[in-house]
Amino acid sequence: MKINNSNLEKELPFTSKNLIKILDDWKIIYKSYSHEPVMTVKEAKFVQEKIFGLDDSNGHIKNLYLRDKRKNNILLVAHQDASIDLKLLAKIIKMERLSFGSPNKLFENLGVLPGAVSPFAMINGAKKGVSLFLDNNLKSFSKIYAHPLENDKTLKISIKQLENFFEKISVIPNWIDLDPIDN
Repeated sequence: MKINNSNLEKELPFTSKNLIKILDDWKIIYKSYSHEPVMTVKEAKFVQEKIFGLDDSNGHIKNLYLRDKRKNNILLVAHQDASIDLKLLAKIIKMERLSFGSPNKLFENLGVLPGAVSPFAMINGAKKGVSLFLDNNLKSFSKIYAHPLENDKTLKISIKQLENFFEKISVIPNWIDLDPIDN
């Protein structure tokens, strides 16, 4: 499948507007910020500095769409500065040979385009059997910041409110330690 960026509103299973309406209907509490589209953590950090300042206590995240040897689909959510070792991650989540999924598989399974991956994409991923893994370190932040299915906005939301969202879409997140201590 070829993704047509110019027809974004028609292509996306859920647009940012749809998601915001659902969050409002479900009384999920968040704050929305609009900004120029960002594709990478580096670009996001530039926008974050302009909007939020240089506060390191903010829980800005990165999201990795991965597939294992058996073609299982995984969404990993971690702090944007977390170092991710795919071999170690595979051991932690008990899967074999993790690799990044293609943009087409990303769209097929999470309903988003590259640069817009976020935990909110599980509204699509839940129906496609995508497994969600979140780093336990995110629990140390009072709020996290995630794109609402498109990369020109960011939502500030508490972990509790994000968990309420997961409950509404029947997703049970797998909380993991990305930096386990060897015993």
